[in-house]
Amino acid sequence: MKKILITNDDGIEASGIIRLARSALKYGEVWIAAPTCQRSGVSHSMNYHSPFEVREASFPADVAKAYAVDGSPADCVRVGVLALMPEKPDIVLSGINRGYNAGTDIMYSGTVGAAFEAVFQGIPAIAFSEGTDGAEEITNIYLDEIMGIALDMKTQPDEILNINFPDCTPSEYNGILYDRFMSHCCNCFHNYKRDVRPDGTVTYAVDSVYNGVTEEGSDLRALNEHFISIGTIKNLR
Repeated sequence: MKKILITNDDGIEASGIIRLARSALKYGEVWIAAPTCQRSGVSHSMNYHSPFEVREASFPADVAKAYAVDGSPADCVRVGVLALMPEKPDIVLSGINRGYNAGTDIMYSGTVGAAFEAVFQGIPAIAFSEGTDGAEEITNIYLDEIMGIALDMKTQPDEILNINFPDCTPSEYNGILYDRFMSHCCNCFHNYKRDVRPDGTVTYAVDSVYNGVTEEGSDLRALNEHFISIGTIKNLR
């Protein structure tokens, strides 16, 4: 039986991590170490300079233990592997992230950062993501099948497996594409909206515009065409 550590960047109460844990329970003993709150976009950031709180938490699945960590997703993996679990896990699963981790957006991803921290600890890792528009239906239908496939796939010591579920209906779904490379495009083009508050304070908020232009064979092209995208991401070292 595999020992599986699960984390995410959307917080321990997010729907995605609960669904991921319930699926993973069919394949092994599951431990949870996840942020106390939303930590998206923090990449591989870590807390080196001050203590952070870790508390045992209730979790709506029959996991061995669940911990809420007041730190980044990478912190969760480090403390989970080095301090919380009695034995090193066989694999780390990160997700299911709300929002694709594909294309250049991968560089900002706390989900992917956590998976690469596992790799740094010598543990295989898989990142799971889905769309942001409530697109849980395809994930829920195919997650167990994909989990079984992914756990049997082999990766190199310097790479993770990256899986994205498309934002579409079952009638639009077209299947699974393997060996997708990371697109050199971003899922959305970003700009900033400037606003002046009544007290004179100036704020800037991210404004996103969808990018539908992607390369053949890429992760974003697969998702735009309503396929599950499976590929590997190499660490930069």
